[in-house]
Amino acid sequence: MSGICSTGRVDKIRSQRGVRVSEELAEFNHEFFQEVLASADAEGQFTEDAFFDLFCKQLVDAGELDTADRALYQSSRGIRVDGYAGDPNSNEGELTLIIVDFSQASEIRSLSRAEMDAAFKRLTNFISKALDPTFRQGLEETSPGFGVADMIAKRWDTIEKIKLVLITNRQLSSRVEGRESNELRGIPVAYSVWDIARLHRFVSSGHGREEIEIDLREDFGGAIPALPAHLSEAGYEAYLLVIPGTTLAAIYERWGAQLLEQNVRVFLQARGSVNKGIRTTIERDPEMFFAFNNGITATAESVKVTQGGGTLAIASISNLQIVNGGQTTASIHAASRKKEPGLDKVFVQMKLSIVEQSMASDVVPKISEFANSQNKVNAADFFANHAFHIRFQEFSRRIFAPSPDGTFRESKWFYERARGQYQDARNLLKTAQKRKFDVEFPKSQMIDKTDLAKFLNPWRGFPEIVSRGSQKNFVHFADSIGKEWEKNSDAFNEDFFRHSIAKAIIFREAERLVTKQSWYQGGGIRSRVVPYAIAKLQFDAARIEGVVDLDKVWRRQGLSDVLERTLCSGLEAVHGVITGGPGEIANPLEWAKQQACWARVKTLQVSWPEDWEDTLVGRDEHRANRRSAVRDQRMLNGIEAQTEVLRRGGGFWSEVKAWGTRRKALSPDEASILAVAAGIPGRLPTERQCARLLQILQRLEADGFQTSAHA
Repeated sequence: MSGICSTGRVDKIRSQRGVRVSEELAEFNHEFFQEVLASADAEGQFTEDAFFDLFCKQLVDAGELDTADRALYQSSRGIRVDGYAGDPNSNEGELTLIIVDFSQASEIRSLSRAEMDAAFKRLTNFISKALDPTFRQGLEETSPGFGVADMIAKRWDTIEKIKLVLITNRQLSSRVEGRESNELRGIPVAYSVWDIARLHRFVSSGHGREEIEIDLREDFGGAIPALPAHLSEAGYEAYLLVIPGTTLAAIYERWGAQLLEQNVRVFLQARGSVNKGIRTTIERDPEMFFAFNNGITATAESVKVTQGGGTLAIASISNLQIVNGGQTTASIHAASRKKEPGLDKVFVQMKLSIVEQSMASDVVPKISEFANSQNKVNAADFFANHAFHIRFQEFSRRIFAPSPDGTFRESKWFYERARGQYQDARNLLKTAQKRKFDVEFPKSQMIDKTDLAKFLNPWRGFPEIVSRGSQKNFVHFADSIGKEWEKNSDAFNEDFFRHSIAKAIIFREAERLVTKQSWYQGGGIRSRVVPYAIAKLQFDAARIEGVVDLDKVWRRQGLSDVLERTLCSGLEAVHGVITGGPGEIANPLEWAKQQACWARVKTLQVSWPEDWEDTLVGRDEHRANRRSAVRDQRMLNGIEAQTEVLRRGGGFWSEVKAWGTRRKALSPDEASILAVAAGIPGRLPTERQCARLLQILQRLEADGFQTSAHA
């Protein structure tokens, strides 16, 4: 492989088993391989299961997959499937299947065209067999393979596209340029290969996505006329253009959800991508689409423009990201799939801002936020910068976890508020400092936003939401946490952090326990029984006025023997319900996504161990502890607010008062409080006044006051 890394320097090249790889790729492969082995060992999994989980988590982040469920079936007759990406009925009629090619070698091996073709052939063989009733009847009904085969057979008449994804820790031969799309029984089939080199490019790109190069002139019918919408001295570029619906649909067909800024992508996956009103306009009034639709807002890192005859046109776009108008784009694409006759009459307004890569991570989310501020995307999908995340991150950097082995060496749990924070922090350190960092923040104690949502939502009574995948679960979690924060942000305190980590420990230990059970046959069923068992434990504890003693779990950094036995009882009980779904939903992985499944589990009589109540504390004691933690957080918030107000100084608050007064934006009470702050250090506001001052400042900033200009 050639060698330009993400930092722009040339990599050294070395050979591994005849494969030319960069040193950075070799190091990445080694670290990823070790992470797979460590995960498999810690959770009692097969290495291929751990590889599937870790690799597919990255593909969900990349927008390649909406979700990924492990469902292994293989035979010696050239038939195999390793997983799938949800029910086609929930994915615009697209069936996505995944196959794994995992090499046990620690060094990178080559994957030839013949091996790639053979892997995809095993997948297409599985699809063909799934449509054969005799084959399905020969499968064990509780096996993962039967669930996927039954789903394919029942959904076949509604499937409009098939996508086959090969994931491998080998490197695709440089002689393989791709694989042409074809058809299977009249349905178009697209192929995607993610080898270790492609995964490395994605992880190290810093974008949270792959590079996207759209050559409009060569691949999409020609350059598109545009009007510059920036001043030469503005410091950035912006353009207005009108893009044909057929062109937009073709671009989306090529890159799919990777074109959508992550917040928008998560929203669409959770709430549905096709808007009925937009579809109706395309069907009935396509020539009025431009007038009726608000258009789309997008960013790019660069564009190539051409000029001729006094007209400027955009010939290519690098790293296009749609930050508003995701439903418009997806709906136009769906219409093209259905071959709507009026699509050639559809034109879409696009506002395109050019944002350099160095500024993209800060600027693009802000453009996305303001572009979506008038619609429902805003509530849940700009949660990465929410104060909840910031506070939780702060707790994770300063609160030490008790040592589980009785030594004096304590560690912390690293919360990754933004993608890549853990690795970025580690990469800045020298070798000796890295060792210290690894002791303080072990990789096994790193959790991200979607992990947190997965760990907490079962306790909130939503195991069926957890079962729908990380993105949908996160949106649900963010929505509810955001509302609770507005009501009482003090509830999210140090106790909340410690209890959240305790819930993470319970979840991960439950995953490990599943793999030891005699009834466990592998596959994705573990991702269903764990949240259900935890939710059931919490539900039954509440019925006897108790809650699980999370303080004990935090202190131990692990589970007691009785809690382990209690979880095992719950895991086995809910497994029977999940694998015994109704006939119309034979796939247990899909059945677990239904509210009806959780309703059935609630009524289940579980044979808990006789001493299971030893894992609980009384609800009154728990509530008293929570009230005490809220008071402590409220006091801490007051101290922090006072510190921030005093740091800014009297001169700053005097300018805030003058600005608000000129615009008649202050009530008499607000003006009075600002007058007190303007007298710093001679006069000191109270803690309550300081909290009010920061609220006033936030409101005035929304009205146009620029803090940076007055700081």
